Amino acid sequence: MDLLGACRAFVNVSERGSFTEGAAATRVPQSVASRRIAALERHLGERLFDRSSRGATLTQFGRDMLPPAKRLVRLADDLEHEAKRARLNPLRLAVPDSCTTRDLARLDAEARRNGVHLDLHAAAPAGRTELVRSREARAALAAVPPGDATWSVRLGLAGATDRIADTVYVETLRAGRAERSSRRSRIWIQPEDDVPHIRDPMFRIRDAVGLQPAQVTVSTTLAAATAEVLGSTDLLLCSPKQAEELGLHWRPVGEVDLVRGFAVAAAVRDDAERIRTRLWHAIARCLGAHEQDGETP
Repeated sequence: MDLLGACRAFVNVSERGSFTEGAAATRVPQSVASRRIAALERHLGERLFDRSSRGATLTQFGRDMLPPAKRLVRLADDLEHEAKRARLNPLRLAVPDSCTTRDLARLDAEARRNGVHLDLHAAAPAGRTELVRSREARAALAAVPPGDATWSVRLGLAGATDRIADTVYVETLRAGRAERSSRRSRIWIQPEDDVPHIRDPMFRIRDAVGLQPAQVTVSTTLAAATAEVLGSTDLLLCSPKQAEELGLHWRPVGEVDLVRGFAVAAAVRDDAERIRTRLWHAIARCLGAHEQDGETP
């Protein structure tokens, strides 16, 4: 039997002295309230109401059972209230600081529609990991190698001019003899991609094709890197989505396929699972990941 439902009907009928009014307060038909109370009487072994009188008159046993029934109903109401408050507590999620305000706002709005309230905190890859480790954030979109990624974002090189080839080869930035005295074009790696599985391959290609060390370098901020690119022939390592937002022309890298991988890191497995299952598509859109680049949970 539904003990809580029966006790709720019992309390409401006893307080109002009427099966009709008590059933209305319980938000069930009178017949349902009557059946629940009858089931409770069978469960407890005694009658709760004197059915020989008019209205709903408690028996002595009913008067004895009313206080504990009220406590049970009150505890259940408190439990539901606390559960509602807990569901509304924001889940602090560390996200890439390369995400735009618009993308983060859309992620937050869609999360709310899916019953997840987020407190978004933007940080660089190392900062996101540290926030989870220190429990300052409950979860983070961690930067991971492609093989471990839940979301994948393809990277390429973007410049201020569209007069570049369909594919950009890093070796083409090597200066010829006539150009050695002039400024050499550079490739800027933004802080989001300052991770071994992206930065190190770019450095190896730089060294293999004979570029100067400064020609492939990590920028302090995305804004600083973009400023360098907008005023020169420099190139920015970025995603197609970022290039479009920055007004740059994007091309794939000829020597290597680079992927920005993301996975949920969380101190509690339930938080990670909730983010993956409820927000997979919303996060993919925020990051600029194509759905075919990952697997929907």
